[in-house]
Amino acid sequence: MDPLFIVALVILGCVTGFAAGLLGIGGGMLLVPFLTLLLTWQKLSPELIVHTAIATSMASILFTSVSSVRAHNSKGAVRWDLVIALTPGILIGGLISGGAIFAALKTGWLALFFAIFVGYSALQMLRDKKPKAARQMPGPAGSSAAGGTIGFVSGLVGAGGGFISVPFLLWCNVPLHQAVGTSAALGFPIAFANTIGYIWSGWGKEGLPPEMIGYIYWPALLVLGSVSILLAPIGAKAAHKLPVKTLKRIFAFLLFGLATYMSIKAYQSFFG
Repeated sequence: MDPLFIVALVILGCVTGFAAGLLGIGGGMLLVPFLTLLLTWQKLSPELIVHTAIATSMASILFTSVSSVRAHNSKGAVRWDLVIALTPGILIGGLISGGAIFAALKTGWLALFFAIFVGYSALQMLRDKKPKAARQMPGPAGSSAAGGTIGFVSGLVGAGGGFISVPFLLWCNVPLHQAVGTSAALGFPIAFANTIGYIWSGWGKEGLPPEMIGYIYWPALLVLGSVSILLAPIGAKAAHKLPVKTLKRIFAFLLFGLATYMSIKAYQSFFG
């Protein structure tokens, strides 16, 4: 790999890992646009860039979710009964998303879907309004359907699902700290199912460089995973000392900018 590319990946991993720990958000919404930019710089095929960015971002959650879950579990914030209830649906939804739909979608549609999702997430972050508890957790069928939706949507945007699972759990009367901790634990099955799907759906695809396993660019994955897993705990500690609400507003405007960039990539794919 180009040494400058490695340096850029290290910086990106540091920033996303720190932001994930500080703000309690998944790094995917940062990783995907910047990976798209870096992979464009590396002259990867335009038809592969967004797919590779999303798949590599999701696979990195396999690294970061482990340290995040340990931190939340040590504080008793993970509802393992809810993790068990939602995981079967997540695995099915993730495999369908990463293993079938993801590969079938053209670059423009993936970029557009990501832009809409990130723009909506930024708007919700600016509003900082938590959904009111309106019901209890559904039964097995309802939990499987909810998990399937979380796993499916996460697979199309390369994120850990926190912006879907946390509001859902709050709506189901789960306390905030448990909703966040449980969502962090759900990140691993989300990443696992979709990563398997990305590898399977991209296996043997023509035009893939040797550094890729399916749609995953493994050298970038190793750099991002190893760096971000070190920075996330530092960000979590800083959260107690820095004005997180103000930083979330600033981060929301950054997300609007990234959503705009991905909208431009979608436009170029459709009309360029």
